[in-house]
Amino acid sequence: MPSRQRNFRSRRFELEERQQKVADIEAMIEDFTRVADELERQLRYEEQRSGITDPNHFAYPIYAKAARQRRDNLLESIRDLNAKLEEERAGLEQARTELQTAEMFATRDALRSRRSSDDRFSGNMALERD
Repeated sequence: MPSRQRNFRSRRFELEERQQKVADIEAMIEDFTRVADELERQLRYEEQRSGITDPNHFAYPIYAKAARQRRDNLLESIRDLNAKLEEERAGLEQARTELQTAEMFATRDALRSRRSSDDRFSGNMALERD
């Protein structure tokens, strides 16, 4: 396989990998957001049930403290994932550009190869007629 075709396939594979990473990160953000929202709902319910909304109060519910901490951790993870998502999207755009360039060169090489084959075939046909 010619070098440019290998390059094209490699670039296509890299693009597909990056697309999968972006999709995975987006799914994780969606899942984390859903869980954080549920924890927020549970936290508010527990605060309402106990009548204490100050986490520093001595009688603040332990479950509410745990839910608050878990929610805060998830929100921090979501922020980190959003930063990672932006990096991956930039890499995805770069991979698209590189694939388009590799595709252009692979197409050009394939056309040149066909032309030279056609020229050789035409030359052989001319020799056979003589």
